[in-house]
Amino acid sequence: MTFREHVNHVEEKCTKLIFTLSKSAKTTRGLKHAALKTIYAGGILPLILYGAPVWKGVMDIACYKAKIIRVQRLINIKIAKAYTTVSNEALCVITGLIPIHIKIEETAKYYEIVKGQGNQIDQEMEIKHWAHPAHVVEITDGQEENKHNIRVYTDDNKSEHGVGSGIATFTDSKLIDTKKIQIKRALFE
Repeated sequence: MTFREHVNHVEEKCTKLIFTLSKSAKTTRGLKHAALKTIYAGGILPLILYGAPVWKGVMDIACYKAKIIRVQRLINIKIAKAYTTVSNEALCVITGLIPIHIKIEETAKYYEIVKGQGNQIDQEMEIKHWAHPAHVVEITDGQEENKHNIRVYTDDNKSEHGVGSGIATFTDSKLIDTKKIQIKRALFE
């Protein structure tokens, strides 16, 4: 149960695909970064990750790990349009792709979580009375006999549409108000 044949098959299949693509992904012209990343995410990565929870232990053996990393390195060179002397770690940073050994471990752990909890991941859950991980301000309003705890939670985000913030106000664990604020780009220019 060394999975040698599986790793060799995956390496051979992905390498052929990458070299076929390399005809269209020249360094100066051809497929662009986004198209190559889409091909990696939709074509090559599923080939590599197929059955990963079963064979993830193979990544502890240096020669098998090197073969899988070589496949990712080949596509990273094409995506980054880089020289072959650039290290794999630098290529992962340049392309923004997760190193393959970490991606295999992530896939295996996700499978274990889903299998162990009956597929409860990414489902809506009721609001609990947990302390929110965002910034919180707590204010006590009123006299001692009419005491109300007011909690204000804030969070921020950044997307292609700009930078924004969200504010949620709770009184005695009941949501009373929410606000969304978008910060104008003119402030940063």
